[in-house]
Amino acid sequence: MFVAWVLYPLVLTALCGGVGLLVDCLSGRRLPGALVVPAGIAAIVVIGGFTTAAEATAELTYPLVLALAVAGAGLSLPWRFGRPDPLPAAVAVAVFAVFGAPVVLSGEPTFAGYITLDDTATWFALTDRVMEHGHNIEGLGPSSYRATLDFNLAGGYPVGTFIPYGTAAKLLGTDLAWVFQPYVAFLAAMLSLGLWGILGGLLESRRLRAFAAFIAAQPALLFGYSQWGGVKEVGAAATVALAAALAPAVVRPGSRWRDAIPLAIACGALAVELSVGGLVWVGPMLLALAVVAQRRFGLHRALVLAAPFALLVALFALPVMIDGLLPPSAEPLTDPNSLGNLIAPLDAFQLLGIWPAGDFRVHPDATVATAVLIALGVLAAAIGLWLAWRRRSMAMLLYLTSLVGCLAIAAVGSPWNAGKALATASPVVLSVAIAGAVGALRIDRLTGTALIVVLAGGVLWSNVLAYGGADLAPYRQLHELQRIGEDFAGEGPALMTEYNPYGARHFLRDLDGEGASELRVRQVPLRGGGTVEKGFDVDTDELDLNGLLVYRTLVLRRSPVRSRPPSPYRLVRVGDYYEVWQRPAGYAGPLPEHLSLGESMRPAAIPDCSQVAGLGQLALLHGARGVRMLAARHAPVLDASDDVLRVPRAGVYRAWLLGSVRGNVELFVDGRKVGSARHQLENEGGFVELGEVRLTRGTHEAELRFGGADLHPGSGGFPRPETGPLLFSLADAEAGELVSVPVEQGRRLCGRPWDWIEAVGTG
Repeated sequence: MFVAWVLYPLVLTALCGGVGLLVDCLSGRRLPGALVVPAGIAAIVVIGGFTTAAEATAELTYPLVLALAVAGAGLSLPWRFGRPDPLPAAVAVAVFAVFGAPVVLSGEPTFAGYITLDDTATWFALTDRVMEHGHNIEGLGPSSYRATLDFNLAGGYPVGTFIPYGTAAKLLGTDLAWVFQPYVAFLAAMLSLGLWGILGGLLESRRLRAFAAFIAAQPALLFGYSQWGGVKEVGAAATVALAAALAPAVVRPGSRWRDAIPLAIACGALAVELSVGGLVWVGPMLLALAVVAQRRFGLHRALVLAAPFALLVALFALPVMIDGLLPPSAEPLTDPNSLGNLIAPLDAFQLLGIWPAGDFRVHPDATVATAVLIALGVLAAAIGLWLAWRRRSMAMLLYLTSLVGCLAIAAVGSPWNAGKALATASPVVLSVAIAGAVGALRIDRLTGTALIVVLAGGVLWSNVLAYGGADLAPYRQLHELQRIGEDFAGEGPALMTEYNPYGARHFLRDLDGEGASELRVRQVPLRGGGTVEKGFDVDTDELDLNGLLVYRTLVLRRSPVRSRPPSPYRLVRVGDYYEVWQRPAGYAGPLPEHLSLGESMRPAAIPDCSQVAGLGQLALLHGARGVRMLAARHAPVLDASDDVLRVPRAGVYRAWLLGSVRGNVELFVDGRKVGSARHQLENEGGFVELGEVRLTRGTHEAELRFGGADLHPGSGGFPRPETGPLLFSLADAEAGELVSVPVEQGRRLCGRPWDWIEAVGTG
């Protein structure tokens, strides 16, 4: 936790601060202190856009950024190292804490959005690759990692947002997964600093300005996306706010072309983050700025200022310009029928930043209260717009023009892309609304106070509900995958039979890992034909043997109903969550004849004698010699879903619950607590292990007690997933043990339950 939530943001701040000071030196005029770090992160994005464009320079990114940060700090000595302004710093820290709260208060350095959206696994894969090899994917073996990169990098997917993220992680030597959520929270803090700059021309009181920036930086929709892994939405929102805060300096009296360098960097960064089409967010702002420049300086002077600015923006956006306005991979974003992971198109009123639903995809239950909050929010926004015009707050007025970009994206984009645009634009509307509420204090204190309470209360209420609905990744489970990926590196190819994109796309990348129901290069056929549908778990017994044996290593999630892999595989590691099985590296057969037994929750079954005899005959017909019959045992599995547990044999039993646990669940057997679990999220087919208990032969009572929503993040998740059945497996049974008999004695295997039976020859 210390590395993720203390050391990592400090390293990011130092890097961005140093590079921001270098930008300050290049511009020739002092940047507002609150904008130095945001300007630095934009510059790192631009720098990384060039260095990561080619494999030869990709690894130079983080030493170059470090060198530039040191240079910026050195060139700024001593006058730039005065006492920092405590108010904007406090706002940034507070916003960082709010966006990080769901993970920090879980007590583990994990990330959010685990079973909601798998894009975060893609962000890990992209960042890892571009920081070392740029956009080059040559030399990679077939894997889910390769398939992910092939779809995205080969399609020109913009990666600018991930460059500061990967740079700081490289310097610390930590895995990307454990610093992802701190990076998203850091970007939200950068948004708050941009809003601090924008609100300066509208709110005179520094304390009220700090309060307004704090609230405006956490609109419910953007906060919800941040808990989905929406790093690009938060990053784009921060860059747009930075551009608006920097823009007025370009047209102030005595401006020179160098004054536009920070704004050009912000615009270039937006292009590198979102593609050239992302400039639609600042296009109206730049057009309005050009009109102001023409009126203040005249046409000739305005052109003198605009020409180098336009050239700089084009230069900074050059790494992504070759892919055109939108990269080829963006095609689904313009499909009017593409909902992505949304349930329906989002409501435009979510722009206001108030949506007390816990899940931004659904409408709030408190419809009347929500309607009142939104109506008063619209009133506050109208007051804020009037105040911005009356006080000629250029930064706020320019910031509002970015809504044109949002409307353009919503008009031509898919509902999925429109939702992202609404999230990115939501700080714009909320900032003008909270400014209007604060400004109303001077008109009527009671009205202003009421509007402030309504807006701030509505935003905080919405985000508290989202905090309760966070989908936190299981840190210990994924950390075990990380260790497997490191310890077995180079011993692939590997297969995961559960749906776990974080393992397949990231943690097992050095094993050439693939997921049976994930992005993949090879197809993993089922015995009955076809392939596994994305998102589902599959048992090795369901897979075609030829397709399965391609994989040297199997990384299998522990489960009471999982089959033992075919006989060529041997168990080489048992962890708390995973088993690792391997076949010999040079295995070339012969291929066993395999008879699958059992089904779903009953993994063992009694074979028909004719099936056993036929299996041996089939092996002999195929020319095998020295044929033996192998039968795999399976630990007895007992179903206690009806709260009654019938135990035929005394022993130590392990309890398993199918499905996800949101809050806390406790297991009681005969009134005695034997185990519990909290916030263990599972994809389709995953089991939560609840503990072990010694049971005597006979009937026992099993009871599950689910806790409700509490102060723990994710405990009020919506919708609450269904769980069950509750299964008990004999812990001390020889599960997976193979029984071998000569083919002539195959009848000995009849009449007893087995996981599977094979006929194996020596050649």
